[in-house]
Amino acid sequence: MKITLLTYGSQGDVIPFAALGKALAQAGHQITLAAPEKFRFLVDQDQIEYAALPGDPQQMVQDLVSRAGNNWWRIIRTMSSFVLPLGIEVSRIAHDASRDADIILHSFLLTNTGYEIAREMDIPDLSVQTFPVFASTAAFPAPVAPDLPLGGLYRRLTHGFVTQTFWQGSRLIYSLMRKEDPLLPPLTSWPFNKRNDWQTPILYAFSPSVIPRPEDWHDNINITGYWFDDFSNDWTPQKGLLDFIHSGSPPVAVVFGSTGTNGLKGIYQKIHRAFEASNQRAVIVGDQTGEDVPSHLFYQRGYVPYSWLFERSSAVIHHGGAGTTGKALRAGIPQIILPFTSDQPFWGRRVHKLGAGPKPIPPKRLDPEKLAKAIHTVIHNPNMRSRAEIIARAISKEDGIKDAMKIIESFGDKDG
Repeated sequence: MKITLLTYGSQGDVIPFAALGKALAQAGHQITLAAPEKFRFLVDQDQIEYAALPGDPQQMVQDLVSRAGNNWWRIIRTMSSFVLPLGIEVSRIAHDASRDADIILHSFLLTNTGYEIAREMDIPDLSVQTFPVFASTAAFPAPVAPDLPLGGLYRRLTHGFVTQTFWQGSRLIYSLMRKEDPLLPPLTSWPFNKRNDWQTPILYAFSPSVIPRPEDWHDNINITGYWFDDFSNDWTPQKGLLDFIHSGSPPVAVVFGSTGTNGLKGIYQKIHRAFEASNQRAVIVGDQTGEDVPSHLFYQRGYVPYSWLFERSSAVIHHGGAGTTGKALRAGIPQIILPFTSDQPFWGRRVHKLGAGPKPIPPKRLDPEKLAKAIHTVIHNPNMRSRAEIIARAISKEDGIKDAMKIIESFGDKDG
């Protein structure tokens, strides 16, 4: 089959698609991946055709952290202000990348784009999500909603609110795009409307051992397991990092992914004091604060595969991105989540509910004493470490990419 993958966002949004594309290409399929230009390095272009999308998604992530926080309407508004100037060009490139495709897979920000292209070409499309969105359930609230003890109706309402906000925001953006380019076709329908002739199936790229499948989800919704690929074949650790890791007990890894904010320097300073108070070692992935770095801390500048680092760490402190959370769970170590925006508070609550970490600490409420207590907990609480190891064993038995490929290839079988 000729399969087109459409995704936009941070590296965490692109990695699952690159991993899936690699496996599909190795299985003999013709793959085109449309994603931001800066992530071209994630794919072998001898195997996968790469269609570069414009814009710097790092700026969008920074805007989400600094402007939107955990307010869903502000999240959509912030995403919209970033996407609108790029929308026409992104749509054109995505359309070209989908030419002659047999099936299209699309991520969160390209939900409507992928769906509309597929309807125009009369081919199947699948929605790929790394967090549980666009599927109502009474089992848990929508990722951006607080987990209040108000029962199943409240939880369903939060999912409906998130869906409607996204859909109405998408329609507004698209109407503004059509004013600039009247040749764009009108939006047809919400992709997941049960009254559609074609209702887009959803593939959730996370583990059923982390989020068990709710009983009230219909058959069109699939939890495949994580889509892992560490893209570390050409990476070798610097001597300083290896020397630090081997010079004492396993350190705590501190990573914030694509999160960028003017307050991150202040957070690092609080982290310094927390590790001094807890008498623990840490590898911090990022640029140092400018102050003298004590000997029990090591700053790793530039890229490091999280899976490699987590396997050599005693615990992880991170922002709560879906991909980082999944890799920490796979490593079988406890984690402390400092959620900034979007779905990050959801993953913080989920990790705590699973028993693999303490309650998430919002960065605005972070203080060295509170973080030092959390560090002491993840290092010395045997039950928390045991829970993390149990989840890791369950994840190790899953093959999310293989299960996703079976679903994708089944559409080719139907067409044949």
